[in-house]
Amino acid sequence: MRELIDCHSHTARCGHATGTVAEYVLAARVAGLSALIMTEHLPLPPGLDPAGCYAMPRDDIRDYAREIAAASESAGDVLVIAGAESDWIPSRAAETREIRREARAAGIRVVLGSVHFLGEWAFDDPDLISEWDTRDIAQVWEAYFSRWCDAARSGEFDVMAHPDLVKKFGHRPAGSAADLYDAAAAAAAESGVLIEVSTAGLRKPVAELYPGPELLSAFRRHNVDATVGSDAHTPLEVGRDIESAYGALAEAGYDHATLPLGDGETRRIEL
Repeated sequence: MRELIDCHSHTARCGHATGTVAEYVLAARVAGLSALIMTEHLPLPPGLDPAGCYAMPRDDIRDYAREIAAASESAGDVLVIAGAESDWIPSRAAETREIRREARAAGIRVVLGSVHFLGEWAFDDPDLISEWDTRDIAQVWEAYFSRWCDAARSGEFDVMAHPDLVKKFGHRPAGSAADLYDAAAAAAAESGVLIEVSTAGLRKPVAELYPGPELLSAFRRHNVDATVGSDAHTPLEVGRDIESAYGALAEAGYDHATLPLGDGETRRIEL
């Protein structure tokens, strides 16, 4: 039987998910996973999350890490790893870097990097989708991938999550995105950061894995290792469609997925 892992999950602490760490660990056991990484959204700098619905409060970081440690004691055969997801926000780089350092000091071992903001616009927020109607889609894609490449090269992250999140609502440039994809793959290869094949896109309007086949093939050509995750926001989503992620990796030419363990350590997961 193939070993299943899920390296991306959130709890109610972030303000837009449900469930506790213990409930996610139980769901991982039921789903037959061998490893689960909890990756709650790290706090955002003041002003970017005024409603408290994007990320956990800063005061929660240590309690969150303790919650994972406690849940792991009753996880049975599931390896539970303390992780977090952190936004790359160049204009607030010092603040977000300090938050990541605080999280690692509290026991967070794996940090996912992501891009959700272009300026102060959270482009993947359904409540802000109308903003897309005022933007040039090609320019949004170029801005997104430019920022994504900077994040990938930064050395701040273990994994780059949902690499083509910008397509979430189905907005795509009219021309080819091949140059953007090649630049993203080259940036990841340069730093050695892992990329994530996320099944969350299958549950969004785009109805496609992040990344899509063309971008995933670019990562493979550049020998970028990949992990997999559901981006679960409820316990019922833990492990969702991970077999589909494995299938996409195999089609792109991968023979394994990679489980990040923290501190630069990884484990090979055979496809």
